[in-house]
Amino acid sequence: MPRKLNDVMWPRLVASKILRKTLGSNNFVADFPTSNLEVHSLRFPSLNMEDSVNNSNSVFTDHGETNYKVFVSTWNVGGVSPTDDYDMEDFQDTQNNTPCDIYVFGFQEVVPLKAANILGSEKSKICMKWNSLIRKTLNKYTQQDFRCLISKQMVGILISVWVRTDLHSSVRSPSVSCVGCGIMGCLGNKGSVSVRFRLHETSFCFVCSHLASGGRFGDEKIRNSNVADIFSRTSFPICPTLDLPRKILDHDRVIILGDLNYRISLTEHNIRELVDKGEWDILLQNDQLKQETRDGQAFEGWHEGVINFAPTYKYHLNSDSYYGTAEHGREGQKKRAPAWCDRIMWLGEGIKQLSYTRNESKLSDHRAVKAVFTIQVKVLQTGKEFQGFFSSDERFEHMNIQSQINAT
Repeated sequence: MPRKLNDVMWPRLVASKILRKTLGSNNFVADFPTSNLEVHSLRFPSLNMEDSVNNSNSVFTDHGETNYKVFVSTWNVGGVSPTDDYDMEDFQDTQNNTPCDIYVFGFQEVVPLKAANILGSEKSKICMKWNSLIRKTLNKYTQQDFRCLISKQMVGILISVWVRTDLHSSVRSPSVSCVGCGIMGCLGNKGSVSVRFRLHETSFCFVCSHLASGGRFGDEKIRNSNVADIFSRTSFPICPTLDLPRKILDHDRVIILGDLNYRISLTEHNIRELVDKGEWDILLQNDQLKQETRDGQAFEGWHEGVINFAPTYKYHLNSDSYYGTAEHGREGQKKRAPAWCDRIMWLGEGIKQLSYTRNESKLSDHRAVKAVFTIQVKVLQTGKEFQGFFSSDERFEHMNIQSQINAT
């Protein structure tokens, strides 16, 4: 007897309700009021920027370019909460390098992936804790003032973007989009939290992801499917004052970071033997992410820096030993061969990677991965007569406020 339509639709309706609850809204945490950031996007409302650029007598003369230094990191913390005095100095590279202009921190499993957390509301306390540690370290060691531009959590996935305070006036339309790819293909135990904004005249998108786990043959295809879902289902809100893209791949500069969970297509014995010898080249030839990229099955056109560090997964807690090694193993225990699960990749022109390394904190069963980039940004240059007219910030802001009042 054929199943009734209601019998087919009911699970999907339930999943949809759960999805809306667990993925939350487009709201996010920030130090800067969103309204203030949107006001900046309304500057010069009476002028057509495109016409002005083409007019030799216009106030806008041309697009120039400048480079910004961007730090990006990803860390699966395995549901372990940091102590209140946890020191992130080494993790952020604040001592050994010139401070960056933008810092992007991605985390996975900031809460344990159990049913109560997957189906319940977001645990804002853990988000606040990580942000507090980031703030403390950035502002202590960089000798500059950094503030949170945007921070968003979906179940265990957390992304937090920080900018120099003096840079925030050049940022427009920050927003978020969450996609769940986990249980029932929609819950937030796996998936992505993406953030986008425009810096000067260039659009940025950072995608913090946690893809399907599993080391069995064919599991990489599920991860490929997750990637396709994230790219197709992520959609940012329409910005009425700016022509910004809604889809990830349409942005000028795109970086994905996360526990992508791709493994190594060799036997566990061979993997461990090659890891012990430090034979990264042979292992990377059999790395699933590189194989799938080469074959055009996922991340076509994307780039990744050279990996010169040991696999980041899976370790015993508080240990430098991989999970399942003789000194820590137990009978019947899953071995889980080492793999480079944690990755950072990019898409778009004007991105140059300066470093790609891992951090050695033993807090989790994963090692964190971090990268530093210089990213080219288009800047709208103005004519001298225009700069003189708007030499006063107060007059400049007054024009913005008055133009919004007149438009209503």
